[in-house]
Amino acid sequence: MRVMWKGAVSFGLVTIPIHLYAATESKNVTLRQVHEADGGRIQYKRVCTVDGEEVPYADIAKGYELSDGGMVVLTDKELSELPISTSRSIDVQEFVPLEAIDPIYYDKSYYLEPQKAAVKPYVLLRDALHKSGQVAITKVAIRQRESLAVLRVVSDVMVLTTMLWPDEVREADFPFLREDQPDVRSQEMSMAASLIDSLSDSVFEPEKYQDSYREALLQLIESKVEGKDTTPAPAAKAETEVTDLMSALQASVSAAKEARGAGGDEDSDGSRKTSRSSGDTDEESDSSENGSSKGGSSSRSTPKSTASKSTGTKPTGTKSTAGKSTKTTKSSKSGSSTSKAKSSGSMSGSSSSRSKSGGTKSDGAKSGSSSKSSGSTSGTSRSGSAKSTRKSA
Repeated sequence: MRVMWKGAVSFGLVTIPIHLYAATESKNVTLRQVHEADGGRIQYKRVCTVDGEEVPYADIAKGYELSDGGMVVLTDKELSELPISTSRSIDVQEFVPLEAIDPIYYDKSYYLEPQKAAVKPYVLLRDALHKSGQVAITKVAIRQRESLAVLRVVSDVMVLTTMLWPDEVREADFPFLREDQPDVRSQEMSMAASLIDSLSDSVFEPEKYQDSYREALLQLIESKVEGKDTTPAPAAKAETEVTDLMSALQASVSAAKEARGAGGDEDSDGSRKTSRSSGDTDEESDSSENGSSKGGSSSRSTPKSTASKSTGTKPTGTKSTAGKSTKTTKSSKSGSSTSKAKSSGSMSGSSSSRSKSGGTKSDGAKSGSSSKSSGSTSGTSRSGSAKSTRKSA
């Protein structure tokens, strides 16, 4: 950084020599005025309106135009001789809380660096100012202009922020302020508060915001340098006008919540979808089991015994198409029963673990009825296998 001003901070009888640096810089992309046909730069000449001659920069002075069109000429020498007490000093006037200053008065910020012999008083004022929790109101003249300024501590460095004078801030005088204000419903106020809460954060992080226009402009320039054809950015979708204030607030709250919780909600939604799909599979398994049992009261462990019996049956002595289709049908049913039995086994395991923790006896009766049902089902499977064998024979 380049030193742009040298002076001293006057704090009572203490004087702290400092160097002043610009704390901010413009990142705007500089564009020249050129001739579109050949890219030639446009130049302006300083021409006097009285004699029509071009005036050298050394002969140019400043002038104050009167209401009747007359001009009062002021030279640089005359301006430099004006008595400004704050021309080379930052005079501390008073100390106030930072919250007492409206940001509308802020203009431009500068870093203050102590000169070599002034490090100790600089650190003393910095630490005292930080401990007090207040800021100093000062007067300073930079580039022939006297301004109010705020002196505060930012990251162990004192920062001077110039301010506008009170008569430089315009009064907000609009017609709607003198009219009767519209009635706002409590529901609308609550919804607006919800929108503010959903977009609130405890810390301001400027790094998460970007200058989209500057990035697009630089990309356009780079594309032209490389000789690439540029494609226009997609046009923004025109949003439909919402006349209902309550609907607009509700939509804004929903959009803000979705944008804030996009990362965390993906995992939770995925788990919910998985659990729902597994539940649907269990329901399908149970319904298919109930449809395959003739008595309609087969337990979930029944398909396991049925599958083992029906899979072991091998019809012999037949080459007919009907025998092959019967065997294929039974094999497919036994395969599906095996997969259903596995899922049912896991469910019955969870049921037995619940019965152990609860200490009930109802599962014993269920297991008994399940074994009876299993026996009847396996008997049915044997008889069906025997019939199939006789038919194929």
